[in-house]
Parts: sequence; structure tokens; C-alpha cells
Amino acid sequence: MFRRILSYLLPINIHSRNSSISKTIEVTWANGQLVMDSKNTNYSYGSLQRVLRLGLKNIGFQKITNMQEILVLGVAGGSVIKTLTDEIGCKGQITGVEIDAEIIKVANEYFGLDRIPNCEIVIDDAFEYVLKTKKYYDLIIIDVFQDTTMPNFLFEQFFADRLGFLLKKNGFILFNTMTLNGEHDARNEKYLSYFSSDSFATRTIPRLENHNEVIIIEKI
Repeated sequence: MFRRILSYLLPINIHSRNSSISKTIEVTWANGQLVMDSKNTNYSYGSLQRVLRLGLKNIGFQKITNMQEILVLGVAGGSVIKTLTDEIGCKGQITGVEIDAEIIKVANEYFGLDRIPNCEIVIDDAFEYVLKTKKYYDLIIIDVFQDTTMPNFLFEQFFADRLGFLLKKNGFILFNTMTLNGEHDARNEKYLSYFSSDSFATRTIPRLENHNEVIIIEKI
């Protein structure tokens, strides 16, 4: 309790470990809340949870409450899954795909991720999982980072087309991106063009937490 109170004055690191994929994983008390960070950015809870919560709110909590199949690509500490279950009250099946097994160990120990009954965590590469899954989803959340870097495959048309195929009618894609320069802005514009047909409606929430842009795609 003392560390939690003190964290309103300065962050207090309580756990740190190395990972071959994420390099550094840290758990810190900050402003009275446990957060998970990589070396240079917030991975779960903190600012990242605020960004994804706003994206979910834009879709509509009432819609999400009744969704049956949700796919989360990039789990980290599982803050968006906690938002779905604890805040929105989602009872549907949530499948979280995370490539870094070390992160999931930390998420289970410090954030109770393994105590969420309607959530299954799969240790796999997001690209590989999306290729082989046989399910169709009401909501696909993409939050895949390696520190501040986003893998190129996320923005390739093949991957975007596959996600569009896996999305149920009236389903949504919620894609959290980082935009640090004009090149990233152009990359996001190109990504949106992949969903320019009459089958999809697109919108963005730009400049969240300074550098995040959330892309929302609805299959209509």
C-alpha cells in the first residue's frame, strides 16, 4: 500500500525481466496503478489502456457487450482484455494472441490475466494465427508492438484482406497505431484505402496520447 501511495509522487519499479522478443519488460507502480512497460513505451494499462478504451467507446460499449467472438492480436499485460470484461461486461469468448511467452508470465503474475474465465491466451505470431484460424470474429483488436516499432506485415494488403475476411457482418477492427512522422501518416492513409469498398466503413481517432492514431473499420 505504501508503494502505491508513493507512486503518485514518483514511479516505483517492482519487477523487471529480459525477453528475447520484447527485450525489457518492467512492472511499475505509477500514479497509484500497476503498469507494464517496455524500455521506451507503455505496453499495458496506463496510456495504452486509455487509447484502446477510447477506441472501444467509439465503437459503442453496448454493441461490444453482446459480441460472441473477440480476437486480440498483441496481449502484453492484458489491459484491453480487462477493459472488455471488467468495464464493458463482455461475456463472449476472447482469444488473445501474444508472441512473447515471457510477457504472459508477467501478466498472469501481476495482473491476473489467467483468472479471466472467458479468455484464452495463445502463444503465437499474429500473422501465423490469422492465416490459420477457422473462426469468424465480431471484433478484432490489433495492438502489436515491439517497443515503439510496429511490424511491417500489419500494414500489408494481404493481411488487411485476411482480417476483413475473418470479420463478421457488422463487426469491427480496432487498430492501434503509432504515428511519429509524415511517413507513418501516409502509411495509415494507404492502409485505409484497402477498405475503400462499399463493404466497409472507416474512421480514425488521431493524435491520442500525442503519438497514437486509432483506426476503426466496420464491416457493413
